[in-house]
Amino acid sequence: MLVGGLKKDFRRDGFQDPDIPESIRHFESLVGDGKGENGAGVHLSGKDQEEAEELQKIWAFNKLTSDRISLWRSLPDGRSRECKALHYDSDLPHASVVIIFNNEALSALLRTVWSVLDRTPKDILHEVILVDDGSNHTDIMSVLPEYIKHRLPPKVGLVKNPSQLGLIRARVEGAKAATGEFIVFLDSHCEAAKGWLEPMAQRIKDDPTVIEIPRIDMIDATSLSYYGSGGGTISVGGFTWSGHFTWEGLPADTAATRKSTDPGKTATMAGGLFAINREFFWKIGGYDEGMFGWGGENLELSFRVWRCGGSMEIHPCSHVGHIFRPFHPYHIPHDSHGINTARMAEVWMDEYKRLFYMHRADLKSVDIGDLTERKAIVDRLQCKSFKWFLDNVYPHKFIMDEQSIAWGRLRASDGKSKVCIDHLQRDMNKLTSYDLGEYPCHPFLGSSQYYTVSHIGEFRNEYMCGEVSETRQNNESQVKVRMAACNSKNSNQRWTLSSSGELKHDNTGLCLDMGEGKAGQEVAAVKCTGLKQQIWEFDFYENGKESWRPSVP
Repeated sequence: MLVGGLKKDFRRDGFQDPDIPESIRHFESLVGDGKGENGAGVHLSGKDQEEAEELQKIWAFNKLTSDRISLWRSLPDGRSRECKALHYDSDLPHASVVIIFNNEALSALLRTVWSVLDRTPKDILHEVILVDDGSNHTDIMSVLPEYIKHRLPPKVGLVKNPSQLGLIRARVEGAKAATGEFIVFLDSHCEAAKGWLEPMAQRIKDDPTVIEIPRIDMIDATSLSYYGSGGGTISVGGFTWSGHFTWEGLPADTAATRKSTDPGKTATMAGGLFAINREFFWKIGGYDEGMFGWGGENLELSFRVWRCGGSMEIHPCSHVGHIFRPFHPYHIPHDSHGINTARMAEVWMDEYKRLFYMHRADLKSVDIGDLTERKAIVDRLQCKSFKWFLDNVYPHKFIMDEQSIAWGRLRASDGKSKVCIDHLQRDMNKLTSYDLGEYPCHPFLGSSQYYTVSHIGEFRNEYMCGEVSETRQNNESQVKVRMAACNSKNSNQRWTLSSSGELKHDNTGLCLDMGEGKAGQEVAAVKCTGLKQQIWEFDFYENGKESWRPSVP
């Protein structure tokens, strides 16, 4: 049900109106004079800090500070000089802004709404649709409807789901209610900055098949400080074979040729904030309503858009702040991300789904629901293959079993070793280096023990490459193999796998050594001896190199 509207002329102070409920008066009385202006943070102390820390365990950000900052606080204009100088058409398409929430802190939600209302040209903003996904908190259940009636203009409406549908299906309900020419999805803890919508509206007018993503600035979860940058560099989206979104820099050749105001093509999106032509959204299949809860929908939509005739961009001139919370303060069904991602892989990754199931072999036997309708999209729109996507949209993505001379589990070929090279659960992200170790060999090919020697001589897994680093422990020098983010120009990341099975580091001439072969120990690079503990065997070898598999005497 969509409700909204005003009984009286809208006035921000409004206290002289006797119809203003006491609940709204109390909510608005919490604001501290001048706190948070120009995006500044608010730092608490004493009992306030103690209370805030307890509340943060519930809300996943500092609700106490949020309640004290004005719903209309000013923000710094983080746009570059070049972005500020851009001019846009006078007849830009109209936007429906869809904001879904479940038991969101009222101040964070309304600050999102007011930032959209105040910083969007009125001739572009068609409506704001709030989707309450089964909230049961008093502020949302009682104060929000009254606030909409007494404080917000008629173009703000509320859709109430009788029970929690989850992020994906709740967004579908918002999209169904939308009547603007394009839809903008925002999270409920954002702040739109000046000039945020015009760049995306212009691009969608120019190309209705493009998804536009704003530059996502950070709002600190504790102080609510707003951090933005107006430089021309931007980050774009990638993905891991485990089915997770990652941020990365623009490819060097693209970064060198683009202007600072040019949108950057991105292979994937984080999924929380983006704009899309409404007709195109439904033409390509909206969201997969067979998904539930949270997770996986961002990669599914990313792969589908690119494969089925669209594209995705991040616009450097559009800024939206977002509170990055350390956890989800609402219920997420068990493993919804994994099951949703398996649905995505089955429909959109073609034969490359094998690399997803390497991480989630358990999902091969799980019922992930009917895929008939989703697979029909591929035929209806004559969508390109996932290999086309890899070759043309994400050509620098490393495909472990296609771009290597050897791959799989790696063990010393001494005829008795039962341990394999393993990341020992240290491989957390692309930014954190770690020392490589050993662990009992898994009976299956799993991500923690999947290593390769690439065609260009990297000893690596999906995105981390082996280097040699010297450390001192107990006055003794040790040369360990450290995994760090791959860099094709880093000569310290070059190795040679000999036909006899030695894995030699090019710069130092040292060889990877099994050592004592104890589970949990770290491997080292030592002087090459030709001993069996330095002769390595992979599961698989490139055609023509099968003879490299060491034979145990």
